[in-house]
Amino acid sequence: MTQPKDIIVVEDDSEIREMVVELLRKEGWSCAGVGSGEELDRLRSGIRARLLILDLNLPGEDGLHIAKRVSGEGDAPAILMLTARSDDVDRIVGLEVGADDYLGKPFNPRELVARVRALLRRLDRTLSSVGAQTLSVAGYTIDKAARSVRGESGEDIALSGAEFALLAALSEAKGRVLSRDYLLDHIHGREATPFDRSIDVLVSRVRKKVDREGRPSIIESVRNAGYVIKDHSS
Repeated sequence: MTQPKDIIVVEDDSEIREMVVELLRKEGWSCAGVGSGEELDRLRSGIRARLLILDLNLPGEDGLHIAKRVSGEGDAPAILMLTARSDDVDRIVGLEVGADDYLGKPFNPRELVARVRALLRRLDRTLSSVGAQTLSVAGYTIDKAARSVRGESGEDIALSGAEFALLAALSEAKGRVLSRDYLLDHIHGREATPFDRSIDVLVSRVRKKVDREGRPSIIESVRNAGYVIKDHSS
């Protein structure tokens, strides 16, 4: 039987790893640390984590490959990517392959705690939000309690934590346009900054997984306003 764990820290620098694990434990979260993707896989065979804190530069399989692989699983954990690189391209690629948020190194411990708290709060909010626990939109069935999505033919569609939160928020809006600022706060728990593309990247990821060939995208962009779900299934 797998045991629940709030957070797994994947960081090959043992000093940083131990510091982060200790910091998060002091905040009251259950936390474990590993130094590579291989160690992560061994640990996850017996532990179900809600959040991965994942360093970009790891020995062997790097953080981008791990994020892409893990985010494609059903009921995948949220992923916070740590990167020492200053190039925005690496951060954007991280978001594109499945990371939910990112934080540059060196980081302020208080900011790390704030990002972790926001991501875990988002997971809790998705499950406890007011309204029906099962939503039907554009031919999809969204089960908030199970954090699962099924297509028209009953097939499971694997979404990361942030992808699921985005689809659930737009579905609950029932045709109302949600702004990028609202979605950023709802999903990542932070305010928008100039040139922040994280919501646009997230929408692109969800479209790739849920849009059907030959039909318009179910997530429409409204110029200078945000995003809305449209049902093109009929």
